Amino acid sequence: MRIETVKDFNKALDNGPFAWPGGYPLYFICADGAALSFEAALENADLIREAIAEKDDSGWRVVACEVNWEAEYLFCEHTGKQIAPAYGED
Repeated sequence: MRIETVKDFNKALDNGPFAWPGGYPLYFICADGAALSFEAALENADLIREAIAEKDDSGWRVVACEVNWEAEYLFCEHTGKQIAPAYGED
């Protein structure tokens, strides 16, 4: 999902941390390519909204919300925690 407006971001948050159907885990992608966990986006939603509204490239501007299909080494830039893949090796 592309995020171009604050309304787009709010919609992504409202939809929750899992894609439906399927229940796949979602994460956010910032303009600088950094990954943010859904949890980090919730905690920093006001900073993200401001960056989107002002088209600010300070690092908080979210541009997409995606499923991490298979990347086992994807980590949240803010928390350092792994963003779990939908499919991975058991």
